[in-house]
Amino acid sequence: MAKIRVCLAGATGWAGSELSRGVFDAPDMELVAAISRSHAGQILGEAIDIKGLTTPVFATAEEALKTRPDVFVEYTKPEVARDHVLSALKSGAHVVIGTSGLSNEAYQEINVAAMEAERGVLAVGNFALTVVLLQKFAEMAARYIPHWEIIDYAHSDKKDAPSGTARELANRLSNIRESQLDVPLDEIEGLKESRGVRLHGSQVHSVRLPGYVISLDIIFGMPDQKLILRHESGSSAKPYVNGALLAIREVGKRIGLHRGLDSVMEF
Repeated sequence: MAKIRVCLAGATGWAGSELSRGVFDAPDMELVAAISRSHAGQILGEAIDIKGLTTPVFATAEEALKTRPDVFVEYTKPEVARDHVLSALKSGAHVVIGTSGLSNEAYQEINVAAMEAERGVLAVGNFALTVVLLQKFAEMAARYIPHWEIIDYAHSDKKDAPSGTARELANRLSNIRESQLDVPLDEIEGLKESRGVRLHGSQVHSVRLPGYVISLDIIFGMPDQKLILRHESGSSAKPYVNGALLAIREVGKRIGLHRGLDSVMEF
């Protein structure tokens, strides 16, 4: 069986370098191209210290896509992710999106392009299994508990807020119902901003401080009781690799945009 040809944008970053190792070690995959402006022209294995990895590093997606990958993995920044994804679809590749912070409008545009190209796009705000389970448990809880709020934690220099994980969770819960507010936002006495942002029917609060990597709480409240679901990341990107490899293997079996790793998992 032919190996899956993979192009990885953001291959030298914190998460991308760990995924590069995962793809390199996977027996059914071949990392044919990497994208990194800061390491363009180098050999990826030399840039991230993986012996035997001879993948070339390109400065742009346009250059890298000339290698004709089967799957393009987007792991860069939200301001360039949309253009990368659209270019990859136009070139005939399926796409896995690991970059967080894309808007619903961007996803709508990507879905149209994917349908026209008859290619699959799998957008995963967070590849960690604990996040997938938190999302599923939260969807279950929202059917029975009408009050909840989301708290999104990350390192102090993370620019996108809320995080892609928090955005995805709020989007999922909107398919069930909006959270109930006993005091509507327009009736608050004081600063309305203190109640966070209303996103897809959920109140979301973003905390950006040193000491955090990526964490997420969703708190459900009922009279005299509450349910707290929490995901916490450590300093390593290893928890995201297996989920990303699963996404790479599964995205080619689909057409159009699919959101969440659970869309290719069995529960």
